Amino acid sequence: MTIKLDEAVDRLLTRAKSLGAQEADAACVERQSLSVSVRMGKLESVAREESSSVGLRVLIGKKQAGASTSDFSLAALDALASRVVAMAKAAAEDPWCGLPEPEALAKDCIDLAMWDDTPPSIEDLESRALISEAAALAEKGVTNSAGSGAEWGASQVVYGASNGFLGSYRGTSWGLGLSAIAERDDQKERDWYSDSSRFLNELRDATFIGQRAGARAVLRLGATKLESCTAPVIFENRVAPRLIGFFLGAISGASIARGVSFLREKMGTQVFAKGIQITDNPHLVGGWSSHPFDGEGCQVAPRDLICEGVLQTWLLNSASARQLGLRSTGHAALNPGGAPGISTSNVKLMPGEHDLVGLQREAGKGLLVIETMSPSFNANTGDYSVGVSGLWFEQGQIVRPVHEITVAGNLLDMYAVLIPGNDYEGRSSIECPSILIPSMTIAGA
Repeated sequence: MTIKLDEAVDRLLTRAKSLGAQEADAACVERQSLSVSVRMGKLESVAREESSSVGLRVLIGKKQAGASTSDFSLAALDALASRVVAMAKAAAEDPWCGLPEPEALAKDCIDLAMWDDTPPSIEDLESRALISEAAALAEKGVTNSAGSGAEWGASQVVYGASNGFLGSYRGTSWGLGLSAIAERDDQKERDWYSDSSRFLNELRDATFIGQRAGARAVLRLGATKLESCTAPVIFENRVAPRLIGFFLGAISGASIARGVSFLREKMGTQVFAKGIQITDNPHLVGGWSSHPFDGEGCQVAPRDLICEGVLQTWLLNSASARQLGLRSTGHAALNPGGAPGISTSNVKLMPGEHDLVGLQREAGKGLLVIETMSPSFNANTGDYSVGVSGLWFEQGQIVRPVHEITVAGNLLDMYAVLIPGNDYEGRSSIECPSILIPSMTIAGA
């Protein structure tokens, strides 16, 4: 006999308490997906996946342990509870573990409009993939395709704990993307374009996606090396979110508690240029990473991470908050069968005055980074370097494609002078426009 997700959570909590658990939490995650891929006008694959998993964490004193299973039978759930309780009794002590206090818990699980009732269709997904590939191949200079794919996904989360919390939310996703190959004089270049959305009717037009992928590949033809220099660098909106990702990792409570963050002494100080604002909004309707509660059932709310360039908060779950003598900020990441991690929701670097062309004009002469590879980053100092490909511009205009380049700097220095554009691209958990850094070291030929 198998049972529903919320019933599985209740069964595990009840069984764990009966076996000696002082506290416990459990989470179920159910996922479905359908994907179609094509290449050169022919169907290559159709894949459908369905999975369900349930995890239990047990706390006895200052000891904790967890495990998960994909078997929802009553016997398997009872066996999981018995195994995890035994593991917790034998575990080493963790002075910071424990569930949140009841007053920290979310009171209402609001509907964040993340679910699309449109049923997925193999025929529709295949059609979109074929249309986008055909549009790419129609671009002058594009000679081949590395494949085009369309997909649909749906997920549901149920989380409950012995402190009385029980909540759930669900969401859907749609995606379309392809990689195009351009060729000239025996030189080949590849680039891609994609889009994703919670709702099918918000997905970008398939022809547009194909045309963009093809045009980007053609633009990279004839790439040469660049002389080493110091110059302005613009990180295009497709790669710029990674710079903000380093910032988010640096303000994680776990990093601060371990003392392994280049921002560990920067709370309340000017980190970014004056006027820069970075927000985190878990309640964004239809947001890519929206959720009505965090991975421990705590209340979540929109908040500023950076305001006027000044660092406002760490990202804290209950454990890191206890370690730092603070309160959880509602940034616990769900980890079924394990201790919660730390994560953000819908992060946004607020826009500046210029689009990408405007940033190029502002910089005058420099490098537009369109692809990054294998970054090197020192979490303690903020030193950063990365291999890139891009486009060299002069007087604000693209002059030629370049490759085999490394750009380097220190993130503290880069953040202090960062200039955001207003050209947002796609939908993701980090919404970020192109970013201009007025001066960076560029290592080339």
